[in-house]
Amino acid sequence: MQESATALLVDVDDHRNVTDLLVRRAIAAPDHAAFDVPDHTAPGAWHQVSTRAFLDEVRALAKGFIAVGVNPGDAIAIMAPTRYEWAVADLASWFAGAVVVPIYDTSSPTQVAAIVADAEVRVAIAGTDTQAEMLSTALDEAPHETRGVWSMDATLGELSSAGTAITDDELESRRVHAGLDSPATIVYTSGTTGEPKGAVLTHRNFLGQVLNIAAAYGEVVHPGGNTIIFLPLAHVLARGLQLICLASGMRIAHLSDTTAVVATLSDLRPTFLVVVPRVLQKIQAAAADKAAARGLSRVWRAATDTAEHWGRSREELEADAGTRVGVGLRVRRALFDRLFFSRLRDVMGGRVDYILSGGAALDAPLSLFFRGLGVPVIEGYGLTETTAPLTGNLPGNIRSGTVGSPLPGSEVRISDEGEILARGIGVFSGYRDPHHNATAFVDGYFRTGDLGRIDDEGRIILEGRLKDVIVTSNGKTIVPTAWERHVEASPLVAHAVMVGEGRSYLSALLLLDPEETRKWADAAGIHLAENGSEPLGEVVDAKLREHLQTIIDGANARVARSEQVKRFSLVSASPDDTTLITPTMKVKRSVVLQRAASAVEKLYA
Repeated sequence: MQESATALLVDVDDHRNVTDLLVRRAIAAPDHAAFDVPDHTAPGAWHQVSTRAFLDEVRALAKGFIAVGVNPGDAIAIMAPTRYEWAVADLASWFAGAVVVPIYDTSSPTQVAAIVADAEVRVAIAGTDTQAEMLSTALDEAPHETRGVWSMDATLGELSSAGTAITDDELESRRVHAGLDSPATIVYTSGTTGEPKGAVLTHRNFLGQVLNIAAAYGEVVHPGGNTIIFLPLAHVLARGLQLICLASGMRIAHLSDTTAVVATLSDLRPTFLVVVPRVLQKIQAAAADKAAARGLSRVWRAATDTAEHWGRSREELEADAGTRVGVGLRVRRALFDRLFFSRLRDVMGGRVDYILSGGAALDAPLSLFFRGLGVPVIEGYGLTETTAPLTGNLPGNIRSGTVGSPLPGSEVRISDEGEILARGIGVFSGYRDPHHNATAFVDGYFRTGDLGRIDDEGRIILEGRLKDVIVTSNGKTIVPTAWERHVEASPLVAHAVMVGEGRSYLSALLLLDPEETRKWADAAGIHLAENGSEPLGEVVDAKLREHLQTIIDGANARVARSEQVKRFSLVSASPDDTTLITPTMKVKRSVVLQRAASAVEKLYA
């Protein structure tokens, strides 16, 4: 049985709970800029908030929570887009001794009601009027006693003002009420398969991850740096990152409008970013499109090849300091740096030292490409149940195609079935509903549901989801992830879903990226016809199929004959349809297959 483990770097026993991170940082550097916050009086402008000022806001709101009747251990829900007030509400809830229940701002009323009832939410904080109404309805219908809903835009200030009679001593008593093994948050999994489950994460889980990751990534997260968080703060990765930055003195800006990312990068010039692979694919595709518009497609392909070779040479140099880079590669890289690479770095703000990619596996060539640009990508892997990162590559020790070794305090084991098992400082002890724990653990390890293997250097290589495995009618067992990932490298394909359970051959549904497909169609001078009567509209166009056939052929060439797809269908869905995609951009396979049932049947007609 394969195993890999990394010892703890920092013990957490000298901390009472997560709130100590902010208190200690405020003592160490009260005037250091902790956040960049939009200036609503001057659109496009930002102002800085010091650690002391942030702590004052957190304390005031925490007193407000206590004043309206929040008791130790009560659940407070936060449902809002990623924004500064989310951070204030998160920390204030902990200062009041409460348990935070994040709710994705894209959740449906049914989902909100289920979470409010299951977690016994007493108080809720909303980002918009619509979310406030949704939460109010859910709290009104809940079978337990509730205290009300407050809006970040309209009434959060009133809640803070309500706590003026609460003394500092009373607040401090509440702040230290929770211990290391007390629940800090209940995070409901987004559910690509099955029903969402409430994962209970403790203060020890968060502190263990924050302190040890900060120690391991001191070159990335430091007081001289800054970042922009545009992932949903309802996701544990974004919240964990926020705590790491806050404890380490790294300035944070929040952004909920992803269309404003490019302009914000230029304004704030971050040193570090966290993204999902799709963002990196779009950056590369946009650069390719610009090169094509200037008639430089062949030059761009040469530049891409050079970047990948340069990235590989950097990795080889990290593994063997005696490795030498050829003069020809150096010259080509310098040339393309002037033509393309420096401009791409400028688009990202010109100061990005590292990018962290998570949420899905990243193709090795794409990782090498960005390394060749001069912006190394640190790929990591984790789940809600592991309090975000479980494994990760480290600066100066990156291997594309892997998600790195276990992070300090974590251990990974590969089962006989190839499933990744985990235990360690960040691994939760169980779900809120005990029935969900029956099959969640084996021999003290959490069953991740992911397939993988460990290389000779202890790094983990992801190979797919256990529940995604397809068994064809002739008994062949297929893991579709590698094929799907190759196809999804095309900017036109948002998600590829291989089909073939119990069938004689494999087929696929390609969910088109609406924006990229529209751009492609405009450039090709065609109008795409869509079958609007279907739940997932089938897109029928010979030129588009011909274009994507080359992508399919390329993916088929990379896998065994038994894993190759024979037929495929193109489908589109509204970009606002949150029923198909999780908030972390994972496709809900069972929902897609159900709603595209007629398209699937045509593939086997």
